[in-house]
Amino acid sequence: MTEAVDWGPIRALARRVLTEGERLALTRKEKALLKRTAAEVGISDGEAKSALATEEGALGLLQEESRRIREGTRRLMDALYRMYQHKDKGDFLSARQEMRDVLAVEVVPHYRAIAQGQFDAIADEP
Repeated sequence: MTEAVDWGPIRALARRVLTEGERLALTRKEKALLKRTAAEVGISDGEAKSALATEEGALGLLQEESRRIREGTRRLMDALYRMYQHKDKGDFLSARQEMRDVLAVEVVPHYRAIAQGQFDAIADEP
């Protein structure tokens, strides 16, 4: 099973800053949140540290983290839906391919682990 992640705080920050136009204040708390989330979404420590050196960089980091979470969620949920449709029809080859397709492009470790787990669960099916 994959380790649970709590992206509520980063989603709330992204909503306030990217949608509502609030200024991104680089407090210690916000820097820690951005740095932790970077690791969780597959952004290297070096990239995160570099981005956090400026307000503009931190804003770009927040945008990229938000994008990876949003797009990864959508990609995985859509693929899982299609995978279960294929499984229900007995088409395990297509079901496995749905997870292969996610694994080919996904960079967020949490989503990769879920896709790999689903793939492994049906690997021995006909």
